[in-house]
Amino acid sequence: MRKMSLIVSVLVILGLLFSFSLVWAQEGASELEIKTADAAFEAADKGNPDPAWKGQKLTIGVYSAGPRGAISGPLYFWRPYFEKLTGATYDIVEIPFAELREKIFTDLMTGTGTYDIIVGPSWFYGDYISNDWIIPSDKYLNDPRMPKWEPESILPPLQELYSWGGKWVGFNNDHDGQVLYYRRDILNDPKWQEEFKKETGKDMPVPPKTWEEVYEITKFFHGKDWNGDGEPDYGITMHLKVAGQGFFHFMALSAPYVVSPAPGDDPKKVTRYHNVYWFDPETMEPLVNTPGFVEALNMLLKLSKTGPSAMWGWSLGEAWDAFLRGKAVICFSWGDVGSLSQLPDQSSIKGKLGVAPIPGSEKYYDLETKQWVEKRNFVANTVGASWHGVISKFSKNPDLAAYFLSWQATPTINHWNVVWGWTGVDPGTLYDLLQPTGKSTIEEYVATGYDAEDAKQFVSAYEEMWYKYPLKQSYLRIPGTPEMWEIWDIHLSEAVTGQVTPEEALNRTAEDWNAIIDRLGRDQLKKIYQEAIGYKPE
Repeated sequence: MRKMSLIVSVLVILGLLFSFSLVWAQEGASELEIKTADAAFEAADKGNPDPAWKGQKLTIGVYSAGPRGAISGPLYFWRPYFEKLTGATYDIVEIPFAELREKIFTDLMTGTGTYDIIVGPSWFYGDYISNDWIIPSDKYLNDPRMPKWEPESILPPLQELYSWGGKWVGFNNDHDGQVLYYRRDILNDPKWQEEFKKETGKDMPVPPKTWEEVYEITKFFHGKDWNGDGEPDYGITMHLKVAGQGFFHFMALSAPYVVSPAPGDDPKKVTRYHNVYWFDPETMEPLVNTPGFVEALNMLLKLSKTGPSAMWGWSLGEAWDAFLRGKAVICFSWGDVGSLSQLPDQSSIKGKLGVAPIPGSEKYYDLETKQWVEKRNFVANTVGASWHGVISKFSKNPDLAAYFLSWQATPTINHWNVVWGWTGVDPGTLYDLLQPTGKSTIEEYVATGYDAEDAKQFVSAYEEMWYKYPLKQSYLRIPGTPEMWEIWDIHLSEAVTGQVTPEEALNRTAEDWNAIIDRLGRDQLKKIYQEAIGYKPE
């Protein structure tokens, strides 16, 4: 009896310890977050964890944003559940964005194996693959120990970022693409529509379809007290700080000025001059200083003047906050803004959100004819990191790493991460999209605290962009990409802050990119680039 009593006491203590661990991990979480997380955990496929994993530990390297921040936050939140499942645990090593490439690549180059799992950006793949640094997820898809995570549910444009050479390489998590956010209540207000018509002589386009229309709206609203707080408000909010991911916004903005449709029956066909964005696929000469990019950078500069000058030093959070707190009428960014807008502690615009696919342009530059085409052009994007886990080849416990990543990739766990804005995990699977295209419903979003119309606008904007836009912007994953983008970020900042002209900033970028290409091997990179964008020399 004493022995039985002791066993019961130990089990009670262990249960209390687990409960305490959950409370610690979920500090700051709402009752609804915890309730829905518990339901997601119960519903998720759990595979068959190996008993040998009990007592083992992983180390995960991840973008630094803290326990309630983007991408790193879910790792903290779900750790107690993982411990309950496997008896194993993991350490979380947060790495600032500006140091990601150096710290991760150094660890991989030296074979040190500090990180079993790297939750990193998709543009690292060129270096991962060319150096044989990671273990593909494909190896584990049919492993009976692993939870089933439905890779085919990832939307087609995003599947390309999780695979290489026809094989799955990463594990499902985040899905990035930029869309346009606007104040639905303000742009649809008859008073402001009348004022806009009086001042511009045009009807206000709601939502704006092109960047030119976006500029007209942000210029009109900037400096006016349109939110009624007695102070002038902003037209747009952006984050333009170096090493703060601001250069991604220029990618999304510039695409319709640069990417042109192919002539003939198939506008999506990749030729030397059409449906290309980064390089001439025959020479690997950068396209970044061609007229389409110059026009787009001039548009970015115009837009920047319809927002606060402080934007030049803003990072992501500061730019989002200006929109979420009701100080800017427009912003364009990732899915985080849509989900964050529904959190009462971070947003004052719930029920007022408008969302549209990323705008197009009124014209585009044809690289073949070297002429501008005066025609609207719409180009979908997967701009951003699409942060997700890969397994280091130098991991000391790759199977346990695969279990954790597979479990986090399951539909119920991944969708929970998508719904709650602070996680930084954005929509991009069939179970995120609404029926009939997808598997979700408005009621499911409302049950987690969303305004019904906000949710419909949010998810439908991504569906329209990824399924209905005629063209798409290619994603760069060749070796050297991280270095190229860091350099581009610096030169874009030089233009935005007025240190150099847009032409000079883009010429400097092209010069530096050519140096990297020559150093790494132009012919080798050309072959990888051609394969990546689907170009076949004729």
